[in-house]
Amino acid sequence: MGARGSNLIAILVLIAASSIIVGEALTPQYYWQSCPQVQEIVRNEVRKKINETVVTIPATLRMFFHDAFVTGSDASVIIASPNNDAEKDSSDNLSLAGDGFDTVIRAKKAVEAACPGVVSCADILAMATRDVVALSGGPNYTVELGRYDGMVSQAGLVDGNLPLPSFNLDDLISMFAKHNLDMVDMIALSGAHTVGFSHCTRFTNRLYNYNGQSGQIDPTLDSKYASQLQGACPTNVGPTIAVNMDPFTPITFDNVYYTNLINEFGLFSSDQVLFTDTRSRPTVQQFAANQSAFFDAFVSAMGKLGRLDVKTSANGEIRRDCTKFNQH
Repeated sequence: MGARGSNLIAILVLIAASSIIVGEALTPQYYWQSCPQVQEIVRNEVRKKINETVVTIPATLRMFFHDAFVTGSDASVIIASPNNDAEKDSSDNLSLAGDGFDTVIRAKKAVEAACPGVVSCADILAMATRDVVALSGGPNYTVELGRYDGMVSQAGLVDGNLPLPSFNLDDLISMFAKHNLDMVDMIALSGAHTVGFSHCTRFTNRLYNYNGQSGQIDPTLDSKYASQLQGACPTNVGPTIAVNMDPFTPITFDNVYYTNLINEFGLFSSDQVLFTDTRSRPTVQQFAANQSAFFDAFVSAMGKLGRLDVKTSANGEIRRDCTKFNQH
């Protein structure tokens, strides 16, 4: 075969490969023909779940983040293993509230009744996350769809892949950069702490004997707020006791989180450092002053998060049950 024929074959291969990539690409219109009512079905289920408990809001949002940062946006965090060795069984994920899982499972059941075997759990989680944000006062953004569900879920993959409450700015920047998320993305996604709660054991190191000094409180924590937290979280506090991440508007998705940081009301060290470190402080100040700027940055960052290691028909599946792999 001559050079001309070889070049033609090479071009055809590239075109075919490009077609596969385009065919698997995420798009908001992915289910317009196969399940046109999917977004309405999911939002109705999310609304019903929120009416039962507002914990649905932070639980779903946090689950989306924890899912994406480990093996990508593929709903692998929802898998339930009989051996307790799936992602959700990792020590870093044991605090994920059951209402987040229940939200996706309920929505999947409703979607399956209308469009069996069509919509992935990963896409349902992405839509449900957008819906809890919108229904709690946040932006009602467009969600790209077309993900397949992951076929791997291992607790060991979680270790070292989620940010810790003790992280400094360099730690945060480094971890987010692994996922092509820049500092502004990181600060915007941290704004999800404007809703929800945290168990006391995640931050009591800031309230008692800070840095090993007896009776010392973290100096970057407002003293009156620290006293309130000590009242809710005594030294012998149990692992189930929790407080609101945002003490002022804990069930409203807004920019008060950033005002809290300016006033030294950040619950985690990894929250407060966003203001104390001069590199990130201007963005915190911008978001505190301009909620629209925060919302725009949050939507952009969520779009990037939703594109992390997306599974396709080649390496994923459409689960019938979000908690189980189909082959099992």
